[in-house]
Amino acid sequence: MDKIAVIGLGYVGLPLAHAFSSKYKVVGFDIAQWRIDELRSGHDRTLELNETQVNEALSNGMEFTLNLDDIRDCNIYIVTVPTPIDKNKRPDLTPLIKASETVGKVLKKEDIVIYESTVYPGATEEDCVPVLEKFSGLKFNVDFFCGYSPERINPGDKEHTVTKILKVTSGSTPEIGKKVNELYASIITAGTHLAPTIKVAEAAKVIENSQRDINIAFVNELSMIFNRMGIDTNAVLDAAGTKWNFLKFKPGLVGGHCIGVDPYYLTHKAQELGYNPEIILAGRRLNDNMGIYVANQVIKLMIKKGHKIEGSKVLVLGITFKENCPDIRNSKVIDVIHELKEFGCDVDVSDYWADNAEVEHEYGLTLTEEPNKDDYAAVILAVAHDQYKHLRFDNKNQVVFDIKSIIDTADGRL
Repeated sequence: MDKIAVIGLGYVGLPLAHAFSSKYKVVGFDIAQWRIDELRSGHDRTLELNETQVNEALSNGMEFTLNLDDIRDCNIYIVTVPTPIDKNKRPDLTPLIKASETVGKVLKKEDIVIYESTVYPGATEEDCVPVLEKFSGLKFNVDFFCGYSPERINPGDKEHTVTKILKVTSGSTPEIGKKVNELYASIITAGTHLAPTIKVAEAAKVIENSQRDINIAFVNELSMIFNRMGIDTNAVLDAAGTKWNFLKFKPGLVGGHCIGVDPYYLTHKAQELGYNPEIILAGRRLNDNMGIYVANQVIKLMIKKGHKIEGSKVLVLGITFKENCPDIRNSKVIDVIHELKEFGCDVDVSDYWADNAEVEHEYGLTLTEEPNKDDYAAVILAVAHDQYKHLRFDNKNQVVFDIKSIIDTADGRL
């Protein structure tokens, strides 16, 4: 009977561990003591699992630990750690390498290490495997084997959960590929797709979000053009969307741990090979600058309404990277806030979902609880949380900028 260790218990690892716990012995491993403590108590701050589901995993015999000895008797290790970018927008493999070191210390003959973290093609075999070999003293594809099955978790999405999303799988040999595929097929009700090689699976994942990034960049650029023409972008997209093969994307801020990051992994590898990927980088540049664009649009609207910009109070509603989830990683709302402060505005930020301590740690901001929206010269609806969809704004002298087009009373939107 396989015993599975899931390395990293964040938005990806915890739901996956929970799914496997229904059929296998599972140990969830994380280096953060606070994370282990809260999961042992039945609480998941990411809200990917509710208290009932966490306790269900515990009742299935699942363990949560940061003790290396607790995963020594596992024979399958699944790595689900973050793969961020650094300040220069280069891939930061530090969490992945550290996780590989951890697994390498307990790796035994015939064990399988499966990576789910998003990487550029070749990273598993070229960057992670040497670390596994070094720390285990074992030989790849002789003593131990690897697989790659990219995560497709959509934070906050309670419909497309881990078992309901078709899973791409792969292995370092054809035989291991079949075993990895069978492992995931035993819990994934949506089915699996066995890729011929690990590199193919890595490439498939990294282009999924790069494709979305480029398409959103296109409609963001359209919103800039149509704004100059005095045309409602969403009305245009609704009309164009009546054609059967029109791709329905909406303009907005593109952040988060996937779409705002993954394209840089692909372009990094391409540039290493001497190719400069123009379309992908152009889309990234445009999306990376949307926060500045939004702030400038707000300032123009404030000037038109006669507001003195220096010292004006502005309320930003929403700091998470997407609606109805507490995930603040790589949120592009912070770009809007920084640009408004550059203009001299006094900016307050409020968010129904975000954790105040996390926001303060990540961005140095203190959230304003239950602000009176009428006290501000401008209000920016930055994130389409359900709690903001029924707000009314009756002050005609107040600027309301609705980035995600969730209300009818906005002065400006993308």
